Amino acid sequence: MSSTLYEITGDYLKLLEMLTEEENLEEQAVKDTLEGIEGELEIKAENYAKIIKELSAEADKFKKEKERLKARQQTCENRAEFLKETLFNSMKITGKTKFKTDLFSFGIQKNGGLQPMEIIPDADIPEEYLKKEPDNKLIREALEKGVKLPFACLKERGQHLVIR
Repeated sequence: MSSTLYEITGDYLKLLEMLTEEENLEEQAVKDTLEGIEGELEIKAENYAKIIKELSAEADKFKKEKERLKARQQTCENRAEFLKETLFNSMKITGKTKFKTDLFSFGIQKNGGLQPMEIIPDADIPEEYLKKEPDNKLIREALEKGVKLPFACLKERGQHLVIR
């Protein structure tokens, strides 16, 4: 009977407990148990890898289709924007800035929201209008050199599974 990955992991933990707590443990029994568990784990791992590869390939197909549809969406949006701009310019040039048809109403009006603003290039901006942000690169370099900073620390790297 085949064990689940959860059961195999439990078997490893039980074996570890036996090895650390039992004093009169037969060496052959440990070897036999370990060999059986390892064989099962390898078979399970191989089956997991097959499923992981299949799911990754399926996800890749969806990703490519999403990119294809995104490109089509962008094309439609660009064409709609072009037509809207063309209609806007025609209405401005002809002076017909407001009219109705059987299905739609058309009008040109000012934009709402915040009034647009432009920062003058190369202008001296007073300190009170500037934001201050940490220099992450400088902080990282200091931490990597072993400098102790009270406001930052390097975190432990994570781990991931590699299947080749």
